[in-house]
Order: sequence, then structure tokens, then C-alpha cells
Amino acid sequence: MNMFRTALTGALMAAALTVPAFAQDYPAKAVTVIVPFSPGGASDTIARVTTQTMQATFGQPLVVENKPGANGAVGAAQVSRARPDGYTIMQASIGTYGINPALQADLPYDPRTDLEMLTIAVRTPNVLVTRPTLEAATVPDLIAALKAEPDTMLFASSGTGSSDHLTSELFWQVTGTSGIHVPYKGGGPAQTDLMGGHADVSFQNLGAVAGFVRDGKMKMLAVAADERSPEFPDVPTFKELGIEGMEVYSWQAFSAPKGVDPAIKEKLATAITAALKTPGVTEQLNGMGFEVLANTPAEADAFVAKEIDRWAQVVKAGDIKPSE
Repeated sequence: MNMFRTALTGALMAAALTVPAFAQDYPAKAVTVIVPFSPGGASDTIARVTTQTMQATFGQPLVVENKPGANGAVGAAQVSRARPDGYTIMQASIGTYGINPALQADLPYDPRTDLEMLTIAVRTPNVLVTRPTLEAATVPDLIAALKAEPDTMLFASSGTGSSDHLTSELFWQVTGTSGIHVPYKGGGPAQTDLMGGHADVSFQNLGAVAGFVRDGKMKMLAVAADERSPEFPDVPTFKELGIEGMEVYSWQAFSAPKGVDPAIKEKLATAITAALKTPGVTEQLNGMGFEVLANTPAEADAFVAKEIDRWAQVVKAGDIKPSE
């Protein structure tokens, strides 16, 4: 019996030492960063900017792989099935983490049970912009016009289920108005048609349209943020206009497969947040219109859970279908 206890104790001690040693050696090879969107977009850029700085810390390559499809669901499903060893992580957007669970009935992953959040990297507020020739010069003007002629104005978005689409739906719900949703294949085409007068209104990321607004190619009526933008101090927030519940940010986050070793998870989260807070990286992301958050995994988990619940309510209230 004593020999058995001695052998068991030795085995347990060896096992206890093995896990920290494995984590201590991490990373021993290249880390793959899945971006579930095409190259050149916000998620892709954020992943590449951040991982370039992380490589110096890790001493190993971080290889970005683009796996687009189904608003990020294709790449996210791949990450959810990957070994939770820290060598496969993901950088994705609000749609992949916060909107897909409500909009896609057969979603092949669940952000709450299949992924572990590492950090909410950045956020940027959505803003209400219109074609330059639209008569409505203020949000009250726009609401009055929408109520006078329901379902006539065209609201352009970068696609069904995107944050700009659901911000339009939220706006209609909280103001008691309605419009026609026109989904495009990306923010670029939606912005082009808005400037060309082929669409009337849109909710776009601040950074994506700031230049167009300055050039007079779009009108910005309100910011869906907690406070006014320093870049556009004359543009009010929805809350200032008496419209509650319209704080909407488009955000990006890093995650790992569920079950990753806590020590490795901490290493990843620490390295990512440190990279994001590096002055050169922060400056570059600020230049794109993003505010760096770089919060903790626990804070990221709580944030994503609230976002999933919030957009599920919007999707249900609007009876939104993927085919819209």
C-alpha cells in the first residue's frame, strides 16, 4: 500500500509540474491567428498590426490566416474545433461574437461555450450619416420625415447582420419609425451609393466615414456614443437628443478555443493587450478611428455576454431574417 501511495504521489507531482512547464515553454512554435473575414478589412488590419508587435515578445511567428464566410461563422467554427493549446487564436468583430448567435439558427459554434475571450481590442462608435442632398438636417427632422412617410427612405448597410444594419433596426425600434433596409456586400459599396444619392441614410463606423463627412460628401447627424467625438464636436449624441439606448460601438476582439490552459491564456492576453497599448500601435489604430480598450479576459467575457443578449432582443423585435 505504501509503495502504491508513493507511486501515486510521484505521478501526481509529475503531472503538477508538467502543466506549468508546458505553459512556461509556450510558445514553442508559430501561432496561427484566424481572421474570419477577407484581407484588408478592419479585423484583418487589427490582427496584423497587433501580431507584428507580439512577435518580438513571443520570439515566434504569428501567422494571420483569412477564413471568410457567413459573417465570420466559417472561421469561428474552425477555431472552436481547434486544439486548445494556444497555437490557434482568432481576431474577429462584433458580428462574429455578438450578433451571429441571434441571427444564424444553425450557427456551428457558440461564443459563450466554444470560445474563451482574451480581450476586447478596440471599439469605434457608429454614426448616423445621410446623403448630402437629404433635406433632413437634424435627427428630429429625420424622425419627422420617417413618420410622415413610413418605409420610403433607403437605409444602406454593409450587409444583413452587420452592426450598421442592426443599428438601423435599433433606431427604428426606439424612435417608432421604419425604413427600407438595403444590404450591400461591404461598407465601401454602401458608402459609395450613399454619397451618390442612391441611398438616403446609413449607420457607419466613425473612422470609415469621417473623411467623407469633412469633404461634404455625407452629412453626419448624430453619434451613437457615450459622448461627442472630439473630431466632430458639433455633432450631438443620441442621448443629448433625448433618444435613449442608442449607444452602439462596432468592436473587435481576440479569443481562443475553449479549454486553453489558464497560464497560456494569461500569456496570450497579456501579450495582446501589451501590443495594443504600444504607442505606435495605439497611434495607428486611433488613426483608423478606433479607441483601444485592451481589457481583461473577465471583462471581455462579461461584455460579450451583454452584447449577445442585447442584439438577440433587437433581432427578435425586428423579426430579422438572414435573407433580408
